[in-house]
Amino acid sequence: MSEAVAHSHARGWCRVDLAGGTLDIWPLGLLHPGSRTVNLAIDLAVEAGFRRRSAGYVVRQGASRIEEDSVAALCRQPEGALVGQVLTQLDTGPVEVELLSNSPRGGGLGASSALMIVLIAAGEALLGHEPSSPSARAALARDLEARMMSLPTGVQDHYPAMHGGALEITYAPGGERVRALDVDLAALGECLIVAYTGSSHFSAGANWSVVRRRLDGEAEIVALFERIAEAATEVAEAIEAADFERVGAAMAREWSARSRLSEEVSTPKIETLLNQAAALGAWGGKACGAGGGGSIAVLAPPRNRAAIEAKFAELGAEVLAVQPAQGGVAVTVGDGPLLPVAATAFQ
Repeated sequence: MSEAVAHSHARGWCRVDLAGGTLDIWPLGLLHPGSRTVNLAIDLAVEAGFRRRSAGYVVRQGASRIEEDSVAALCRQPEGALVGQVLTQLDTGPVEVELLSNSPRGGGLGASSALMIVLIAAGEALLGHEPSSPSARAALARDLEARMMSLPTGVQDHYPAMHGGALEITYAPGGERVRALDVDLAALGECLIVAYTGSSHFSAGANWSVVRRRLDGEAEIVALFERIAEAATEVAEAIEAADFERVGAAMAREWSARSRLSEEVSTPKIETLLNQAAALGAWGGKACGAGGGGSIAVLAPPRNRAAIEAKFAELGAEVLAVQPAQGGVAVTVGDGPLLPVAATAFQ
């Protein structure tokens, strides 16, 4: 353990889930042996900066500023609850916290979970604690999110924030196993298009209805999760073979099953965007996260990229200038502003 410091900062990444989401919510992955989630860190950075105070708590994000005398009061604030959960758990004492996220709000790109990870990392550094293991950080972030929302949550969003790159997360008794996939990230990035639909989503509520039906053993839901798990296995194999056309086709099959899990998963806007992309030569795509709005991810031949992006813009979607992100969570300590490096510098 090192000495506590006056200032700390951490940066992590958002993610695109390519296949197998929702299976990361315990115990769904265990109910489908061999199941996995495949996702990709993207260079939309999230950051958290801590500075000690003599008294009180301040949380800033953009133009928003919250100040409370106690961490309990902070937890009662909708915009301060996420930070308050971490400060309570780590027992940081009075601090000023500044947050930054480059993801659209409600974008379905795992930003809130990534923020939880960088808050834990920066908080540990502030206190002089040895960094927790990735699995310990993921478990803590998952549990704090579940406590905050009173709903079951998963772990797939936390690992891309910590590791970067393309990951395969498999679910086995005793805990998940994470493997970095061997893939040419630059080549994959040339084929990847991510667009924000313009409508935010709330994943936990939609996920809970699906989880409950799976735990009740509804035959249709069980069969759909089997198809999702099979598609995720194929995505993992195809991505390491650099067969991105096959990856896109498997993503489309995954979405075909996922969109039937609940009426809350898809929207007319999502279907229009995916159908238009397919008509313009995309190999396949899906909504990110739980759907219901947020963002979509599409794989397409690089030569078709401009036409698809133009069509998305015409339909009112915001094409996000993202690329796969390498490198894991970065932590610094010392003097300076709370967010010493602009998020765009990481892109």
